[in-house]
Amino acid sequence: MLNWRDPENPEAGGAERVSLAFMRALRERGHEVFWFSNSFPGAAPAYERDGICFMRAGGKGTSVLAALRWYRRQPRFDLVIDQHHGIPWYAPWWCRTRCLAYIHEVLGPIWHVFYPGILGRIGRWQERWTHWLYRHVPFWVPSPSTRRALEAHGVRHVTWLPNGCDTPPLPRLDPKPLTPPARLIVVSRLAPNKRVDHALHALALLLQRGLQAELTVVGGGAMEQPLKELAHRMDLTHRVRFTGPLPETAKNEELRRAHFLLHSSVREGWGLNVIEANAMGTPAIVYPVDGLVDSTLDGRTGWVVAHEHPEDLAETVCRVWQNPGEYEACRRRAWERSRRFQWCEVLPRVTRWLEAQARGDSAAARAVAAEVAHLL
Repeated sequence: MLNWRDPENPEAGGAERVSLAFMRALRERGHEVFWFSNSFPGAAPAYERDGICFMRAGGKGTSVLAALRWYRRQPRFDLVIDQHHGIPWYAPWWCRTRCLAYIHEVLGPIWHVFYPGILGRIGRWQERWTHWLYRHVPFWVPSPSTRRALEAHGVRHVTWLPNGCDTPPLPRLDPKPLTPPARLIVVSRLAPNKRVDHALHALALLLQRGLQAELTVVGGGAMEQPLKELAHRMDLTHRVRFTGPLPETAKNEELRRAHFLLHSSVREGWGLNVIEANAMGTPAIVYPVDGLVDSTLDGRTGWVVAHEHPEDLAETVCRVWQNPGEYEACRRRAWERSRRFQWCEVLPRVTRWLEAQARGDSAAARAVAAEVAHLL
């Protein structure tokens, strides 16, 4: 697998987390697995983890050539996974074997968040051009939204295979009465595209409407200090708690005690933290963006608001707060659905699909893809 980041990269996130689970499962099934990524300051050129050989070389603008040089010294591979994060590895044109592309999301508007003006337009054009160039390469994606976006860019063969979830569902659903304060939570890397500031504005609106509420922000990143300063300017410091990154057990406990997960990202590949919250008996209120409209089923396992605005988040919290029966039914369906996305359900199917790709067995690959269609 070619991926710009490996799991030990300081910028690694959810994509590397789920990729490691898939690659580890292949290794456990007896396959040799290699993961090539960019180097970074202080990084060793190679290491082994879970039986996977990790290689690092090059950086932005040079790692494709570094990968090609390393690859040409290896015995022939059966399958190469070209994982895109905005920019591809162009592996179909140099790997000389079966190759598939793996992306979590079509970045689209995210380019403009990080690169305003002309650079964002160039990035977005480059992404569309890349998808056209890869239009005959089979794609693997984690959500129907990403599949639709790729098909709109002309890609011919896109297979949706879900991500798994590390958070096991509660053995039974605990009572969670809607008694004040309303406990809201955000679990996210604190980056500009996650728009965590929208959750702060939604909290302020709830307080203005007379609903006692509090917000817990779990995660770290470049936006942590600006968000803390925003909370101070909005006089919300007594209502907002920033925990930083938490171990899984502590994170799950925070999700368990919350009434609602808020998710206001520009777009997602899937929205793994939605399923994690659901497993803890907590439904999500999300923006109507790619990925989140797949991980949250509107009115069934959570709520998809009409517009990407904090007012809509606050309005939905207030409405549901007055309808405890709706809330309880929704959180129960979310909890039950989270079982479908446990790794024990997902890994056997995805690894069989990858093995079929390595063999060039298109009929077996289609059969596996048909098996997962019911999971949504």
